[in-house]
Amino acid sequence: MSLQGYQYVVLRCVPRVEREEFVNVGVVVYSQSADFLGARYDVDEARLGALAPDLDPEEVRDSLETVCQVCRGVTGGGLPDLGSQGRRFGWISAPRSTVVQPGPVHGGLTADPAAELEGLLARLVARPTSH
Repeated sequence: MSLQGYQYVVLRCVPRVEREEFVNVGVVVYSQSADFLGARYDVDEARLGALAPDLDPEEVRDSLETVCQVCRGVTGGGLPDLGSQGRRFGWISAPRSTVVQPGPVHGGLTADPAAELEGLLARLVARPTSH
């Protein structure tokens, strides 16, 4: 089993930038050596509603779906034509002042970037399970 380097960003919903409050809503993983760029998200409407009752969760999902499309290399219809996975990850991870923002870039090693994406989603984004 060979380990490959990867980078990831957590996608945050920041409804009111001036309050500096956010809810983690997605993760993007990029591994150049594994030729992998993928995104997953999970919008917890109850947490978003507690933070920003006027925020439409569908708008957040639409923004996250745009990130997924960029990961897949979809272009047109207002999506950027960025070419390589590295350029697409750079665009996704660039700071922006929209409701969905990337956190800092982190890195690690994994044998399976797709499984790592699922694990990061479960650890950093997904709703806690009740006991």
